[in-house]
Amino acid sequence: MPVRYLIVDDEEPGRANLRLALAGQPGWTLAAECDSAAAARAALAAGDVDLLFLDIQMPSESGLVLAREISRLREPPLIVFVTAYSSHAVDAFEVHALDYLLKPLDDARLAHTIERTEAMLRHRQREAYGAALRHYVESADGGYVDRVNVRSVGRIEQVLVADILWIGAAGNYAELHLAARTVLHRITLNRLEGLLDPARFLRVHRGAIVRRDQIAALETVGDGSWRLTLRCGAQVSVSERYINQLKAAL
Repeated sequence: MPVRYLIVDDEEPGRANLRLALAGQPGWTLAAECDSAAAARAALAAGDVDLLFLDIQMPSESGLVLAREISRLREPPLIVFVTAYSSHAVDAFEVHALDYLLKPLDDARLAHTIERTEAMLRHRQREAYGAALRHYVESADGGYVDRVNVRSVGRIEQVLVADILWIGAAGNYAELHLAARTVLHRITLNRLEGLLDPARFLRVHRGAIVRRDQIAALETVGDGSWRLTLRCGAQVSVSERYINQLKAAL
């Protein structure tokens, strides 16, 4: 499908790497290369753009400033954030279902980004993406998240943290257990834990985080291990590592 994109990076090698990597991508057209947020604004005003590859760390003006402006549009262009590795930044991108590339550029990661971008545009998800982007830039200065944006097959669904009863680990995914269903989100439990308010959520096992107000009863089982019963009826294993803080919470 046709995709018009901008590359926004103050460093010429960064722009060149992306330009060359995308040069043979069928249907993808480079609208402009920009060395600043100001140049990107001019390019956006000059014509329709589907996607920005946006460097965050730019000296004159952070890419987040431009992203905040773009997020106010009803159907903003998609943004792929380009950044040097920062674990907290990457965690925030993932919990908001936003795409990112780490410097130096990885071909496999770029191919995955291309696939996700085309799926989002094919499903006409700009409005839902805009909501996820707005929430990201509003919380980019730090703090705990109050919603999780879950992506599946080119779509984004917003899940309020207040609706999550407990969270289980499933490999590189987190199972968000709600009152009537379970939602699978591509983020590890360790990464998600760092974005949740510890006053509201408690880790009880390497594979489980529970909402504190869901804690109902703790008991030992036959083999001497511990089991937690939640108010919603779910039963969760508790590991020795977390038993003392759980007892304190009770």
